[in-house]
Amino acid sequence: MEYFFYFWHKSNSTEIRKTVVSKHLKFIEAYKNSIIVEGPTVSHDKKFITGNMYMLDLPNTKKASIFVQENPFVKSGLFSKTLVRRCQNAMQQKKWVYDADRNTNQYFLIIGHGKPGMTELRKNLLEDHRKYFIERGYQNKFIVRGPLWSTREEEWMGSEFILKLKDRKAVDVFLSEEPYTQSGLYERLEIHRWQFG
Repeated sequence: MEYFFYFWHKSNSTEIRKTVVSKHLKFIEAYKNSIIVEGPTVSHDKKFITGNMYMLDLPNTKKASIFVQENPFVKSGLFSKTLVRRCQNAMQQKKWVYDADRNTNQYFLIIGHGKPGMTELRKNLLEDHRKYFIERGYQNKFIVRGPLWSTREEEWMGSEFILKLKDRKAVDVFLSEEPYTQSGLYERLEIHRWQFG
């Protein structure tokens, strides 16, 4: 089962992070076979870390809860809030198959928070959603992408994308004609600069 985690950093939390980063790295090492992709989000000027994102393949929801509860960053009070969702890695690949060409591209994490009751409309738009990526040349720009689900995968809760694009303006172009966005499926969209962990 695949799970998406995003943790928002508290403001002025740099010093807290420094004190526990070695514990966190040791903690993450224990999950190395479960990691699909992970990495921090940063401010658009890249001066500050703003959050941490993980996509993990875990046996069940209990294991996902343990990952949150035992995370040293969580225990230290580094984060202001947490998002945990069942998800699907539609790309079916892991991060190390990609060339991390950081000098010519920027990486962006987009979290689309779905409006309630959009499961059926999303299903009807799914084929257009996929065609958009292929026909507009985005398919090879994704690191991961896919839906976010409720715990039992009964209700669509939103979408997650990590993709490489030239700049923030290119993200706006990507979203402007994307079928889910155009059809109003999202309550709100979050756009973060992202780096490989």
